[in-house]
Amino acid sequence: MHNYNWDLTKMFKSEKEFNKTIDEVNSLCNKVVSLKGKILSSSDTLLEVLEMDNRMELLIERLYVYSFLSYYENMSNVKSQEYKEKVLALLNDVSSKTSFITPELLLSNYDKILNYIKENKKLEKYTIMLERIFRYKPHVLSENEEKILSDMSDIMRISKSTFEELNNVDSDFGKIKNEKGQSVVLTNANYGKFLSSKNLRVRKDAFDKEYKFYKNHINTISSLYIGKVKTNCALSHIRNYNSALEMSLFSDNIDSKLYSTLIKITDNNIKYLKDFYDLKSKQLGSKLHMYDLYVNTSIHKEKHITYEDAIKLINKALMPLGKDYLDSFNHLINNRCVDVYPKDKKRSGAYEWGAYGCEPYVSLNFESTIDSVSTLAHEMGHAMHTYYSNKNQDFLYASYPIFLAEIASTVNEILLSEYLYNNTNDKDEKEYYLIEFLDKFKATVYRQVMFAEFESIIHKKYESGIALTKDLLCSIYYDLNKKHFDGSVIVDKTIEYEWARIPHFYDSFYVYKYATGFISALLIADRLLNTNDFKDKYIKFLSSGDIMYPLDLLKSIDIDLTDEKTLERAFSIFNEKLMELKKLEGCEINGK
Repeated sequence: MHNYNWDLTKMFKSEKEFNKTIDEVNSLCNKVVSLKGKILSSSDTLLEVLEMDNRMELLIERLYVYSFLSYYENMSNVKSQEYKEKVLALLNDVSSKTSFITPELLLSNYDKILNYIKENKKLEKYTIMLERIFRYKPHVLSENEEKILSDMSDIMRISKSTFEELNNVDSDFGKIKNEKGQSVVLTNANYGKFLSSKNLRVRKDAFDKEYKFYKNHINTISSLYIGKVKTNCALSHIRNYNSALEMSLFSDNIDSKLYSTLIKITDNNIKYLKDFYDLKSKQLGSKLHMYDLYVNTSIHKEKHITYEDAIKLINKALMPLGKDYLDSFNHLINNRCVDVYPKDKKRSGAYEWGAYGCEPYVSLNFESTIDSVSTLAHEMGHAMHTYYSNKNQDFLYASYPIFLAEIASTVNEILLSEYLYNNTNDKDEKEYYLIEFLDKFKATVYRQVMFAEFESIIHKKYESGIALTKDLLCSIYYDLNKKHFDGSVIVDKTIEYEWARIPHFYDSFYVYKYATGFISALLIADRLLNTNDFKDKYIKFLSSGDIMYPLDLLKSIDIDLTDEKTLERAFSIFNEKLMELKKLEGCEINGK
């Protein structure tokens, strides 16, 4: 019998322990500050500072994750809100007080650091970290300047936080009638559900109501986003980067050529996307509008799947990952690491979050649908990546970069999709799984690359001296939609306001990572299913944390995203799945 609620006491058993940890962080911080100006006085002092700083980060991570998970478990819980605010204040205080560390290190040259490492073997574990810090030397300012930027970090987040308030708290989309004719409040949370409805009226009503709100607030949202773009460009100039894009890619050691190549290869393969929508139009019996893109056009009726059956199903689907993976997967499932069902005041959606030294936690809002099963597989993919990285790496290198974050989760989704497709003889069910896969590819690759291109165009225009306006933003976005859909889909003019509802634009140059992650996962899943010796490589990948830059780590498992052929292979798999769908659809047309 499963316990359907997670147990956060595995992180902190009591408020006393929580507060004691805060006290330890403050004590460590004071000790670090006492060594200001002396960090490089000896190898022992350098080691002492790095050890204390490392310990502080570990404890702050645990405090941060615990406080937010407690809050998300019940967002009306006053004590959890207090924890969260206390940790945020601690984080800002420590960040400000210790902002001198990197500038002080960079006053030296790297040769001195290397000599200290030779002299003191205990420093060897910091080699990769120190090497990465010195990569930033051309972009790190003086101690006072760094403190000013640190103190201004909250100000630089105003565009994002204000948009979030408008989008989540002050948004009012009105009401629509659902499939049963009942009047329901439209929200950002249920918009996707209505947009994928089999009922055309529901889809169109949701679409029109949603974008009426963004049209009515387009001046405000444009001002917020333009403010974000200006902040990015100013910061990149202050830090001596050639562009905001270069600044965003620097931490992952990625050349901007990868970004532009991804856009180019996607453009070269838009024909497959248009073929897919031509087929969808045929299935619906009329040409698609922008509000028809998300409906699964198969006639398969979804099954009711219990949480217990979902676990059994996922275990079968993930068998290519091996016994060790599945044993650890089931340990997390059975050890109160998953909060399963919706509850009053619980945060919506699904997510995974872990802190070093503790097992990762997964939150679901399980609804016994196939989509819920896929979500469980996805979030447990994140959990297993965290589990393997934490188990095999020191805290310094356990936290894998965002660039790699969606790979393990998507591998699980794809393996589940393949298993479901291959283990049914029902043609309609097969069509359903193929359409789900193709829609996911569209949403995660084609769509995210379109978003990435939008961001690139906007930033380049501002960097070249062109004034940004709401009309320019809407026009650029509408033209990108025409490029992706015109000819196979009626590109409704209303779609020009869609950019205004995308929160990821306030985490600049982030969305392309969804596309590279999906492409990587697709190629990994393909090899797991079709080769015998890839499983161990993949587990090693999951265990590697952040010990290598992401592109190098992917190359170690034979995924080279800098090679255009790698990207092309992903689109060819999309086309192969589309051909399978056409073949199934052809059987129906011919009465076979």
